[in-house]
Amino acid sequence: MRQIKSILLLLFTVFTALNGQDVTVTASFDTSKIYIGDQINYTVTVDQPSDLVLNVIQLKDTLCKNIEILSGPVLDSSLTNGRLRLVSKYLITSFDSGYYQVPPTYAEIKNENGIKRFYSDYSPLEVMRVKIAPPDTTAKIFDIVKPYRAPVTIGEILPWVLLAALLAAAIWGIIKLIKRFKKLKSEPEQVINPDPAHIIAFRDLEKLREEQLWQKGEVKLYYSRLTEILRQYLENRYGVFSLEMTTSETLEALVKTGFKKDELYSTIKTILNGSDLVKFAKYKPELSENEQHFDNSWKFIELTKVKEEITDTVDEKKKVEGAL
Repeated sequence: MRQIKSILLLLFTVFTALNGQDVTVTASFDTSKIYIGDQINYTVTVDQPSDLVLNVIQLKDTLCKNIEILSGPVLDSSLTNGRLRLVSKYLITSFDSGYYQVPPTYAEIKNENGIKRFYSDYSPLEVMRVKIAPPDTTAKIFDIVKPYRAPVTIGEILPWVLLAALLAAAIWGIIKLIKRFKKLKSEPEQVINPDPAHIIAFRDLEKLREEQLWQKGEVKLYYSRLTEILRQYLENRYGVFSLEMTTSETLEALVKTGFKKDELYSTIKTILNGSDLVKFAKYKPELSENEQHFDNSWKFIELTKVKEEITDTVDEKKKVEGAL
């Protein structure tokens, strides 16, 4: 008798545990009949215990042949009495008439024992054609319908308006260029000696330091400005038009000026290549790298600048005294 009670108690416990793990998956349309091109919702509902981890399969592109998914899923959830209800809504349509049976969808559990799936039922949908002609067309003769003249839309006019605007802008630009060239020929500009290349570069580097771009999270803009300053320096100092070249072309042109492949060459190469990684390969440098590239840029300019001629005031003084 005691053994029978133990067995009944075990069965009751197992039944209760299984009942607590009940999972229900349902799938349905808003309506079972639509016309070609109509849009309705396809809703998948999963009712499960709140402590159960389920993977709900998300649908893509189509439910089945000729039934297309326009958008979704739009997800919603609610928790009631330890039960979790997950709702996924898809907006669908179809452009082919017929009667369709959408295959069941499912949710699954993956653990060390394998995969267990919970399926919904098939979801029927009938796609109907719109009846245009009356049923008794054979009993009555209709006149031939004249061609329909559709009104002109903004979408048809807009391309021509944009084309006219572009042509006007091009003509205006050509006129401005012609006037500018005439002015250049008639009034030669006065040449003003610019500051030395290293002075310009140091001044721009100081502005860049004050802007604190990488500290504000604008890392890509920081490296764009840094390499722009270096490339402008190479143009002013060595005549290498680096702003119009790639990194490899810049380095090759720099060597052709007589620049040696020494430590300074390695420094400028490292800065330019590192900047390319940030700008084009989405590389995220460490904070120390940002400071190091700045310091190396300053060092490169300092060590390659044109040395100013220093007059030996003592010798000059002696020459003047001897002449007297």
